[in-house]
Amino acid sequence: MTPPAPRDRLRVAIQKSGRLGDPARELLASCGLTWRESRDKLFLYGESLPVDLLLVRDDDIPGLIADGVCDLGIVGRNVLVEHSLGREEEGRPSGLTEWRQLGWGTCRLDVAIDEGQEWTGPEQLAGLRIATSYPHTLTRWLRDHDVRAEPVVLNGSVEIAPRLGQADVVCDLVSTGGTLRANQLRPVTTILHSEAVIAGPDSTLDDGRQEIADLLMRRLDGAVQLKESRLLMLRAARETLTDLLPLLPAGHEPTVLQVDDRTEVSVQVLVHGSVSWAKLEQLKQAGAHNLMVLPVEGMLA
Repeated sequence: MTPPAPRDRLRVAIQKSGRLGDPARELLASCGLTWRESRDKLFLYGESLPVDLLLVRDDDIPGLIADGVCDLGIVGRNVLVEHSLGREEEGRPSGLTEWRQLGWGTCRLDVAIDEGQEWTGPEQLAGLRIATSYPHTLTRWLRDHDVRAEPVVLNGSVEIAPRLGQADVVCDLVSTGGTLRANQLRPVTTILHSEAVIAGPDSTLDDGRQEIADLLMRRLDGAVQLKESRLLMLRAARETLTDLLPLLPAGHEPTVLQVDDRTEVSVQVLVHGSVSWAKLEQLKQAGAHNLMVLPVEGMLA
């Protein structure tokens, strides 16, 4: 195979449509990235940074990274694991790994059985037909539990397979479980916990692209942390600090600033997560006043 031509730009693959597509693009935009779209809107040329986007089917993202067409991708762990195990089954190294967990797009790959059946454990699946869109992940799990069963590969409508006589049980992605309940099925065991991840090669990128990738990862780390961060500000008498500081929500080390009259201080703390009304009232009872919770628009550690 002819090696790919050297590149001095980073190419990132994301879903062109689907539940991860828009959040992925919004996340990258929050890192300060802007693009110029091609006419077909499938290729976006990076203007603020040398980072281009390729909009593709989610199932194609791991292969594009493995083949060197793209450098990174935002994809569900379920898709990444299925692709990697498929390559291993073919005797080829995966060459891919998770660079970052993004904490959204969460779901589970569950085995589900008829809601009227009892569940005794994986051995109950022996000899059964299991409908799934993830045959490699399912096969590995069955092998790990020393169970012989027959995966039945379906690319859609997995939940209806038992009613159609195509399978005995199913193995499919579950978010809320509503689709399973609608088909009189219930999840009984989880094979894989999934979420959106940054997928990339398990080796260093060439041609200077690693430096661009490192910059992007730093911005992404800040953006992901920023999404759930708030700045809590308050004023209080200096003598109340001993009682106040232990009550502050979990976050960074608080900053205490002297106020001009020297009897009061201003306290600022970057908090991970929301700050409840109950917490604000608790701080006020301990002597704080002028409490404010502000959104954080930018952060770089």
